[in-house]
Amino acid sequence: MLFEDPVFASRMLTLLTLSFHIIFATIGVGLPLMIMIAQWLGIKKNDIHYIMMARRWARGLIVTVAVGVVTGTAIGLQLSLLWPNFMELAGNIIALPLFMEVFAFFFEAIFLGIYMYTWDRFDDQRKHFLLLIPVAIGATMSAYFITVVNAFMNSPAGFDIINGELHNANPLVAMFTAAMPTKVSHVIVTAYMAVAFMLAAIAAFRLLKSSNHEYHKKALSLTMKIGFIFAIAAALIGDFSGKYLAEYQPEKLAAFEWHYETEEASPLILYGVLDEDNQEVNYAIHIPYALSILAFGDPMAEVTGLNEFPQELHPPKEVHYYFDTMVTIGMVMIALSFIYWVGLKRNWNIIKTNGYRWLIVLGAPITFLAIEAGWWSAEFGRQPWIMNGIMTVDEAATTSDHVGVMFFLFLGLYIVLGIGAVVVLRRIFKDNPIEKELEKYNQGGGSS
Repeated sequence: MLFEDPVFASRMLTLLTLSFHIIFATIGVGLPLMIMIAQWLGIKKNDIHYIMMARRWARGLIVTVAVGVVTGTAIGLQLSLLWPNFMELAGNIIALPLFMEVFAFFFEAIFLGIYMYTWDRFDDQRKHFLLLIPVAIGATMSAYFITVVNAFMNSPAGFDIINGELHNANPLVAMFTAAMPTKVSHVIVTAYMAVAFMLAAIAAFRLLKSSNHEYHKKALSLTMKIGFIFAIAAALIGDFSGKYLAEYQPEKLAAFEWHYETEEASPLILYGVLDEDNQEVNYAIHIPYALSILAFGDPMAEVTGLNEFPQELHPPKEVHYYFDTMVTIGMVMIALSFIYWVGLKRNWNIIKTNGYRWLIVLGAPITFLAIEAGWWSAEFGRQPWIMNGIMTVDEAATTSDHVGVMFFLFLGLYIVLGIGAVVVLRRIFKDNPIEKELEKYNQGGGSS
């Protein structure tokens, strides 16, 4: 059986944990900023609806942070237990960002707790708003530090390898590798984008269910605008990421595009079916010059093909589909949110129709699918390396025969956590609809 192979089992368990964790990590990074924007608008406009957005979203944040802690802890344990040879080599240099990530999380959690329990302790809401600043900073820095580790794995730097051992380690240099700027910015911006579209989907769903409250209309308007801004930012950063790959990991970019032959004026290939024996792509959409533009900003630039690299260093070919999924969904959400923004300004009736609102609702799960596809393309695209150019996955993995059993145990844990989180969040908001909460607040009983 495949799960009897410790390398395969380790890869699958890591994939399972990261794929589950990234959902809650993304919410944990993006939601504090949304809360901060909503409360700032509430104070500036003296509008209780925005204040209530901040209050209600903060309750949801606590649940997602709690689940994120469990899965984040699992990732830390699995790094050491599943990839001991990697940690033995690189542990001395990535320990600093891993420690700082924990510090950033505690920084966020402490101020989040204070923020939640002091809703009605301040006569001046501006002082209460200030507590959100360290929450948002802590959440973003937590994403920064953990992504720095991933960037290091893609472009290792800050050390020397002598006789197979790491020497002259400089953790600060290792935290600022060539991959860091595009990796970190893309992760943070897409988290903001995904959470904005998630909140927009919730508001649209409530409007579809005949809860035609002004609160939901304002929430939809706010989050669709924010989502559009960050979707554009994600696309721009994605362009920079393509240029990074062309320079530092050309085999990864070539695998994304099924680009075998080095050539000038390279087209971008979307979708299609690969005939690997003949190195041909059938039924694909070819966008002329686009790959050269993505790689170098020049439509006539030469792009390195996969045939320039040994076969054993080729990433898995399925990364093409992950990459296309991420890009396609990103473009769809840009278009959807752009239509909303223009429609709001020009009073288009289409943005008020049930059909359009259902598209917004669908936008939430597909945006998180794009987040997953982005990580899958990045991590599978680095194969066969765990530490690019230095250590392969096979060399890094444990030799334990029990990883397969652990996979199914963790799968059960994540099912329980996922169902539990959904049940708790549903209960929190189903038992406290906005109409009921505003009534309590107006009667002076609106404490958290």
